[in-house]
Amino acid sequence: MTDAGRLALLLNIAATGMMIGVIWFVQIVHYPLFGHVGHDGFAAYEAEHSRRTTIVVVPPMLVELATGIWLVVRPPAGMPGWVFTAGFALIVIVWLSTFLLQVPRHTLLGRGFDEGAHRALVATNWIRTIAWTARGILLLWVLGRVL
Repeated sequence: MTDAGRLALLLNIAATGMMIGVIWFVQIVHYPLFGHVGHDGFAAYEAEHSRRTTIVVVPPMLVELATGIWLVVRPPAGMPGWVFTAGFALIVIVWLSTFLLQVPRHTLLGRGFDEGAHRALVATNWIRTIAWTARGILLLWVLGRVL
């Protein structure tokens, strides 16, 4: 494996690992607690939540996307290409879910607490939770083969 390939793989694993931790925390703790914030001030809470969350998640998501593309185009020697194609498909699922399902719910919640939008946010976020977890499993398998 080239140094660039090794770096791409390590950055991909690190970014995915970070996002797995974030998404499970969000799914089990953070999103469910939205319902306990209260109606007064919820719009301001949601705006601040979105601002702060963006700072945390955009860098690793971009690293994961860029290195995911790299690994599809230049898979490490001895690794089956399907594993990186499958991993990249999971990245696409995460991004599509984010922009087609979660962002619109956050937009609704940005206007004030809405029980239906909150329930849909928690329910649809399982798509990202499962996709990122599956990516982590794939990457652990890759890491096991590389070591």
